[in-house]
Amino acid sequence: MKIWFDVLTPKQLVFFEPMIKRMKKTHTVLCTSRDYNQVTQLAKIRNLKLIIVGKHGGFKRHSKLNASLHRTKLLSIRIKEFSPDITISFCSPEAARVSYGLNIDHICFSDSPHANAVMRLVIPLVQKLLIPWIIPKKEFVKFGINIKNIIHYKAIDAAIITKRKISKNSKNLIKKSKRKVILVRVEEEYASYSSKKRPAIPIIKEIIKNYYDEEIVVMARYTSQARHLEQTFGKKIRVLNKVIDSKILLENTDVFVGSGGTMTAESALLGTPTISYDAVPNIIEAYLVRKKLVVRETNPKQIVISIRKIFGSKNLEIKKKSKKMLNSMEDPYPILVKTMKSMLK
Repeated sequence: MKIWFDVLTPKQLVFFEPMIKRMKKTHTVLCTSRDYNQVTQLAKIRNLKLIIVGKHGGFKRHSKLNASLHRTKLLSIRIKEFSPDITISFCSPEAARVSYGLNIDHICFSDSPHANAVMRLVIPLVQKLLIPWIIPKKEFVKFGINIKNIIHYKAIDAAIITKRKISKNSKNLIKKSKRKVILVRVEEEYASYSSKKRPAIPIIKEIIKNYYDEEIVVMARYTSQARHLEQTFGKKIRVLNKVIDSKILLENTDVFVGSGGTMTAESALLGTPTISYDAVPNIIEAYLVRKKLVVRETNPKQIVISIRKIFGSKNLEIKKKSKKMLNSMEDPYPILVKTMKSMLK
């Protein structure tokens, strides 16, 4: 069988990586992506070969549209030549359009019904949608898919991501600090669902005011963000301007302050004390807050108070809870294989 994976983000890369490696043992697999530094650099670290087609569109609507249209055209040529039996993506708009146009069955994964623009472009065109069991199917039915074509699996996507092994390429990049490490992940600015308010800036200012003796590490998503952080805070923080496998960062962190997305969930499942400033409210983050694996706090002063509490505790209960939850999660790969077989009869 010929299988096409379209991989657009770092999260998608580490989520699909184990599936791709298993599929390659018995099938012909093509993995495409786009020219996007966060993905191409991580692919090198993870030793995963990607065929780069088109580029990331940035944050302007017109640029996003043009990049997507151009990429769709380039993919139509490449995919017609490869002629796959099935497409697998994490709701890639270009993969959806090309697969629909070339009459290729398309299976999507998603844990992000809040990504309204992408869902509207993709969901009506896919044959099957695989989602975490904690997300009600009705969250996706409204975008134009029959409920019988939505399949639950008992895991959140960060569980699959968390179980990966750290590559040798990453192990030499982190030096353990003698000081406490506070890792802050800035919010997504370029996605269509983001607010563009930069809520991380006042949080970082408050952390610096109270924890200037500790190591404050800030993880930017884009070069423009890294530049802005360096100009704003100078040497008061360490801005990560290289792409690093997030797992090794989180394992060497004393507290993680995230925007509420995948890295927040990954941190929680690794047992790292985690605070979410909830930049993009979503069902996964709400579930982890409910289970007391994530502390949600949007006020910078309250975040500092939460950090103080974390530093004053051994956090054994968090580690115990995270391990129990991680062990309860199933591998969605067998469900994917079963779904593929049902479609190709």
